[in-house]
Amino acid sequence: MTRYEVVFIATPALGNLVPLVQFANLLTKHDPRFSATVLTIFMPQRPRINAYVQARASSPSNLRILHLPTVDPPPPDQYQSSIAFLSLHIQNHKHHVKNAILSLLPSDSNSTDSVRLAAVFVDMFCTTLIDVAAELAVPCYLYFASPASFLGLTLHLPRADSLDSEEFSIPCFENPLPRSALPNLVLDANDASSWFSYHARRYRETKGIVVNTLGELEPHALQSLHDDSLLPRVYPIGPVLDLAGSAQWDPNPVQYKRIMEWLDRQPAGSVVLLCFGSMGSMRANQVEEIAIGLERAGFRFLWVLREPPKAQLEDPTDYLNEVDVLPDGFLKRTAGMGLVCGWVPQAKVLSHEAIGGFVSHCGWNSILESLWHGVVIATWPVYAEQHLNAFQMIKELGLAVEISTDCRVGGDLVRAEAVEKGVRSLMEGSDEIRRKVKEMSEKCKSALIEDGSSYKNLVSLVQELTS
Repeated sequence: MTRYEVVFIATPALGNLVPLVQFANLLTKHDPRFSATVLTIFMPQRPRINAYVQARASSPSNLRILHLPTVDPPPPDQYQSSIAFLSLHIQNHKHHVKNAILSLLPSDSNSTDSVRLAAVFVDMFCTTLIDVAAELAVPCYLYFASPASFLGLTLHLPRADSLDSEEFSIPCFENPLPRSALPNLVLDANDASSWFSYHARRYRETKGIVVNTLGELEPHALQSLHDDSLLPRVYPIGPVLDLAGSAQWDPNPVQYKRIMEWLDRQPAGSVVLLCFGSMGSMRANQVEEIAIGLERAGFRFLWVLREPPKAQLEDPTDYLNEVDVLPDGFLKRTAGMGLVCGWVPQAKVLSHEAIGGFVSHCGWNSILESLWHGVVIATWPVYAEQHLNAFQMIKELGLAVEISTDCRVGGDLVRAEAVEKGVRSLMEGSDEIRRKVKEMSEKCKSALIEDGSSYKNLVSLVQELTS
């Protein structure tokens, strides 16, 4: 029997790495002829990534983790943005990636149980590694962990001389895209935009593009990609989710037990979760506005509060003492209705029946988790493509309510009045949106079962990989 080896390489960021590993796991479970090897890039500034990699490396499956040798980071004079840093850092691993792939090739050509290297999958910031796959004559695919709408935007980035416009016509959106929805990587006057344009051009060189979405969620965006005759075939195979979440690979049993026991004591659908992702944090003055707004709104809440990173490429951390950043007396006044905590296993929390709404940064993984569990989102985008995701969820799909769509790192504050209004709308005034989210939850689950839309796309991909 011919067996097939597939190699995966992701940007060393949780939002990129986790969905790629989940997809690799999905592929090997769908067809036992497949084995997957994930090549990982070490980032000393991001300990949670390394904890995740170690946990996955020790878990039994048809998937193995292979650590690439450490390389020196690019010097500061070579980059301005974190995207440029990551792109250069990944590019500097070319030699090690090539050697790792060569080590996976079968050494015994006479073996009756042959292994064929079927494909290399790279993610959105790893396109310099397409050169390695081409040199080794291995088919290369793109795994896109963000929505199809964002993929469409990368292929039609507004020109620098048009950025003063207030609206843009982008094929993957039915409505005109406001300037406020554009990601920072487009708006910032640094090297992020040029690097992203580079990556987008190279997406067209791949043999196929796998997107973590489903046809029922993004029909217009996916149709626009299908209509692009210069683009390789797009396979929507989502939602691909890590529903166990960080409870498995970043355990904090004392805090996890405290959170779940508190949720167990709350009425069904009564709690609003506030969580801003693995890279999300708030300045002290914004924390104060959130606290005032929550207290005025009067709803039960679970607030994941994290401290901004000390340096550009570091992750946020949990506050050693939340009292230092919260308004005087806030914790005492809200002791019966709220809980402030650090990092949580978000997917597990969203599955709890007490959760009735989710104030979210609108990272794509978080959106898919909330839709899977049927929890309505109030949008509060902060970085990356989150403003675009918030626009799509509100204006294009009608699946979210709005707190903010234009809050940016270091930008204007979202005032307490907007927090109070948004939380009230989320918990009291979103019946029609709640109904639509429940319907989408069922569609997400149906897409993955046999004869579902994403299942069929996965079957088509497997047929191409083994042909």
